[in-house]
Amino acid sequence: LVTQFGEPKVVVTDKLRGYTKPVQALAPDADHRAHKGLNNRIENSHRPTRKREKIMGRFKSPRQAQRFLPAHDQINTVFRPRRYTLPAASYRRARADAFGLWNDYTGEMNA
Repeated sequence: LVTQFGEPKVVVTDKLRGYTKPVQALAPDADHRAHKGLNNRIENSHRPTRKREKIMGRFKSPRQAQRFLPAHDQINTVFRPRRYTLPAASYRRARADAFGLWNDYTGEMNA
């Protein structure tokens, strides 16, 4: 990124001390701001992880969450295909297929 866009003037990271040396090595003249609340796109990329942590807070133990979340993620990926990678018609077809599969599975379980 430094070779493509040039050296940054400011680098914002969270308060992890391990970032200090790499930032100084890659951009020695940049102002390194270690602050949790600043608008940091790198840290915002962890949103799915943070969302899972929030969900985990509703469980009684980390073990219970670890048992639930992998199964939930598999089902979630079936019902929520990545919209930004699909045209609208393909997205609608994928959602219809997912709900069709779900109806078949639940029908078998109730029969």
